[in-house]
Amino acid sequence: MLLTKLGHACVRLEKDDVRLVIDPGIWAGPDALLGAAAVLITHEHADHVDDAAVRDALGADADLQLWASEAVAGQFAGFGDRVHAVQHGDAVHICGFDVHVYGAEHARLDTAIPIVPNTGFLVDGTVFHPGDSFTVPEDPVGVLLVPVSGPWLKFSDVAGYLRTVAPERGYWIHDALLNDKAAHLWQNLLGLVPARSGPASYLVPGTSVEITSAPS
Repeated sequence: MLLTKLGHACVRLEKDDVRLVIDPGIWAGPDALLGAAAVLITHEHADHVDDAAVRDALGADADLQLWASEAVAGQFAGFGDRVHAVQHGDAVHICGFDVHVYGAEHARLDTAIPIVPNTGFLVDGTVFHPGDSFTVPEDPVGVLLVPVSGPWLKFSDVAGYLRTVAPERGYWIHDALLNDKAAHLWQNLLGLVPARSGPASYLVPGTSVEITSAPS
C-alpha cells in the first residue's frame, strides 16, 4: 500500500491501482480526489471536507463512493446509494480495502462550541486516521496519522496519544496551520517522545511512503 500525504489532514492510500482518499478538505490541495474510487470523511469541518469539491467529484464519476458519519453522509444524500453512513464498531470492505471505524466525537474545543461527530478509520489493519480526535483503536496500529496543530490540542495531548497508541510509525497530519518556526519546534519536541521506531515524521505534501504490512 502506498500512502501519499496531501494538504493538511488529507491522505491518499493506493493499492492494486485503486485509490482511497481520506479527508479532502479545503486545504487538501488541487486534484486531491483525482482518480479516487472512494472517499472517507472523518467529520463535517471544512478543513476535512471541501463540500464543493466532493460534490463535483461525485457528479463527475458515477462509480465514486463516499463513507462518513450519518451527519456527513446526510449532506450528500442526493447521491443515493453511493453514500454510506458508518459508526463506531463498523467493519466494511471498501473497493478492496478493509476499513474499521473507531470513535464517535470530535475533540472538545470549548464548552461554548458544540461537539460534532467524528469517525476515525483504520485501513487494512495498518493505517489509522483519527480525524480531529485522540481516539485509540482497540486494534494495534502500524501507522498513526498524528494531528499536530489545531485549536483543540496541545503538545502534551499529542505526546500522550503517541505513547498510548504506540504505533510502529507516525506521520503528521492537521499541520497546515504551522509555520516553519512552529514546525521546527514540534519536530524537536516530538524527538523527545519515545516511540517504537523513532518520532512521528513530517511529510511534505505530495510525498509518498510505502506501507508494507499490518502491525504485529
